[in-house]
Amino acid sequence: MKSFQMAHSIKPLSLTPNFILPQDKRPQLAQVSPMASIPIIDLNDQEPSSLVHKISQACEQYGFFQIINHGVPEDLCEKVMTVVTQFFELPPEERAEFYTQDLTKEVKLFNYFLKAEGQEKVTMWSEILSHPWHPLDDHFTHLLPKNPSIYREAFAEYAKEVGALMNRLLSLISQGLGLEKDCLQKRVGDNPRLRAQANFYPPCPDPELTLGLAVHTDFNALTVLRQSPGVTGLQVIKDGKWVAVDPIPNAFVINLGDQIQVLSNGRFKSVHHRAVTNKTQPRVSLAMFYGPNTEAVIGPVEDLIDEEHPPVYRNYRYAEFLEKFYSQEGTRRMVKELFELPK
Repeated sequence: MKSFQMAHSIKPLSLTPNFILPQDKRPQLAQVSPMASIPIIDLNDQEPSSLVHKISQACEQYGFFQIINHGVPEDLCEKVMTVVTQFFELPPEERAEFYTQDLTKEVKLFNYFLKAEGQEKVTMWSEILSHPWHPLDDHFTHLLPKNPSIYREAFAEYAKEVGALMNRLLSLISQGLGLEKDCLQKRVGDNPRLRAQANFYPPCPDPELTLGLAVHTDFNALTVLRQSPGVTGLQVIKDGKWVAVDPIPNAFVINLGDQIQVLSNGRFKSVHHRAVTNKTQPRVSLAMFYGPNTEAVIGPVEDLIDEEHPPVYRNYRYAEFLEKFYSQEGTRRMVKELFELPK
């Protein structure tokens, strides 16, 4: 692969000091646990109660799981991953049309960064494209890149399929909490905030010095992630150790966001994760985020609160959560913790 050039840069990407993390923030790849990874769940499980139990267990113990036999056509997944990859292969000046530092824009190409003590911002070794998606309404597609030529069409089709999968997952997660099937969807509210995020990680000369994405939790409710095959980069925290999430053929990685942890009153976990880089191959991942709209009021579901399980969090408008989230940019964000009630 020819050397990658960031959209806002005038020269090919190289490992300059602005990408190098301070010693204490480096990934220490030798310490990544070789233990078994996150659970793999077959959505074709013929026994509904067994499927709910497996998902509930994964949500409680890991906050992450992979799903197979999920019903989204494999050729469509490959098509959308191909157009996303082709977008990042466009000349930098063409991608630069979407480059912005204004994170309120509907469609934006940008780079994450980490604020290091006594140092300028450290840029993550990745380029990110973020835009809306919607399962039922194609109105969002006119905002998307025109090139590659089938980007809009592929995304509209993918959004419909992922939307149906999201509904099924939210229903299973609700049942895993002992709630009505539609409880979490109702609590997240009408007009959910739907964002897609394509992450491109070029090969890196020294993966020990950089991160593709810094340590974070997802601030939304639920994430459905597709990883490019054959390249590992995603890692999650389990029992204080980093665990690699290797891509499995035609699987999705599912992870819970902060809002599900709050709605479940802390029973289900939104877990810290990161993306590391590698020396030889570019890696692409595509995250579909599902979250509340800004007016939704989020707090523990009443049916999960009793004398033995008092509320862990106070209720808040999602706009308030987002405000706190954006104020912590560049740090290892701790947002849901701000809404914890005194014990």
